[in-house]
Amino acid sequence: MILCLETATSLCSVALCDDSSVIALKESDEGRSHASLLTVFIYELLREAGIRTTDLEAVAVSKGPGSYTGLRIGVSVAKGIAYAASIPLIGVDTTYSMFRGYISKAETVQETDLFCPLLDARRMEVYYSVFDVKGNTVKGIRAEVIGKDSFSDIPDRSRIFFFGDGSGKCRDLIKRNNIFFDKDFRISASFMQRPAYEYLKESRIENTAYFEPFYLKDFLATKPVKNIL
Repeated sequence: MILCLETATSLCSVALCDDSSVIALKESDEGRSHASLLTVFIYELLREAGIRTTDLEAVAVSKGPGSYTGLRIGVSVAKGIAYAASIPLIGVDTTYSMFRGYISKAETVQETDLFCPLLDARRMEVYYSVFDVKGNTVKGIRAEVIGKDSFSDIPDRSRIFFFGDGSGKCRDLIKRNNIFFDKDFRISASFMQRPAYEYLKESRIENTAYFEPFYLKDFLATKPVKNIL
């Protein structure tokens, strides 16, 4: 079994998976709860399954891009488990995990369809990738300010499906035919089940000591408005 941790957005999500399904899932969308809930969810899932961390095949974590603080917490916890239990650490691209979750629930798809997971960044910026129906990368992970000409390089004959917490800010900006927005999509650690086992079988294992989240952009700290000194 693999323990999967998803903290790239405001959702705190933990899943326990085997190579065929998601065994158990705990998650909360109470914002900024990662530090207080992540280890609690992990403890409860392992206790209910009657296993220890040393019984796991690996621990997988959503490595970004996404929330700087969320990614830092998730990766730190994953590294601690991997090191203490002497098990492999797997880092899964957040957008690829989102794609796998979306495609697994899609009712009908066409060979020319494209899928664009979007993560909210600063102001009108988003993090995104574009995948074809087989999961091949059409556009690699990038940060971009969305405007009316975004995605104009992709032929109109291809349907593009947008989903994720960054899709809302794009709905009224992107001007092209054959676009669809899924406002109900929500990220989840359960979406990491297939990618995690793919990576494990391919021995795409991270170096526990040196692994860092994929922030994509440098952290920008804000300055306080008032000077209290």
